[in-house]
Amino acid sequence: MIGITGANGSEKSLFVKLRAGLYSPSYGEVLINGENIVPERKIPANLGALIEEPGFINYYSGFKNLQYLASIRGVVGNQEINDTLKIVGLYEQKDQKVKTYSLGMRKKLGIAQAIMENPSILLLDEPMNALDKSSVENMRTLFRKLSSEKGTTILIASHSEEDIRILCDKVYAIEDKVCTLCSD
Repeated sequence: MIGITGANGSEKSLFVKLRAGLYSPSYGEVLINGENIVPERKIPANLGALIEEPGFINYYSGFKNLQYLASIRGVVGNQEINDTLKIVGLYEQKDQKVKTYSLGMRKKLGIAQAIMENPSILLLDEPMNALDKSSVENMRTLFRKLSSEKGTTILIASHSEEDIRILCDKVYAIEDKVCTLCSD
């Protein structure tokens, strides 16, 4: 796992958005699996992402939101969605409308949408924000499992030095819009 740290306002989210193909850099390339994604600003098919606060349809249930998102690519069905909701701890609340979800539940739903299609690359922007202590531990375990058992490449941008220290093998710091390797 790769960690990106930096103070609030240091452009960690922009860094993740560039990697996801949502923005183009002023110059240079963004390579994902050796492919430059900048020219067409295309989002790689094997990428899952949680960037900032995802927008969900408030009057849909958590399950229906994931079902809607899954229909875009048609890669996963209802069983995989249910399995993912169990993994993130939202299965019991899957039929509740998202407007009734707490901030932590919305974060879990965002993580669910990022992982439900089993991406080989996972970009996570502040994934632990709004989660209680037990949910943080569950997500740390989940991310470790995805990395070690499925070989998922995970990039985590966070201001939480604890999460980065516990989870990441390589750590980069962004300061004054410059990204520097801190530990390897």
